[in-house]
Amino acid sequence: MAEYTERHAQSGIDAELPEIECWPNQFPGYDISISMPEFTSICPKTGLPDFGTVHIRYRPDKLCLELKSLKGYFQAYRNLGIFYENAVNRILRDVVKACRPVSAKVTGEFNTRGGMKAVIEAEYPSLSTPSSNR
Repeated sequence: MAEYTERHAQSGIDAELPEIECWPNQFPGYDISISMPEFTSICPKTGLPDFGTVHIRYRPDKLCLELKSLKGYFQAYRNLGIFYENAVNRILRDVVKACRPVSAKVTGEFNTRGGMKAVIEAEYPSLSTPSSNR
């Protein structure tokens, strides 16, 4: 079996994706939960499709995510080669960049493949932020 390379590992992390639009929040102190049960992307090593559900839970500050643009953002992953772990962290990074929430958590529950199911979680703010994070 061919080795995983740095190219595989970085695939999709900086790909151009549609902008996530926002609108002004009117109320403080509440949470918003969004689920995308038809999330798909492509494994950068095998080229096979990955399927799963992505959940976003965030506490808005001044801005809320606009759902139609978020849907377009998610659809752009369909042909993107990116590992599960990178997709979840990329989504969190892009959500935080778009709306600057008080807090946010992205959970990816990916369908079973090869007898294993993966659940990936990333949170903002993070208790530890390695300097290598983008």
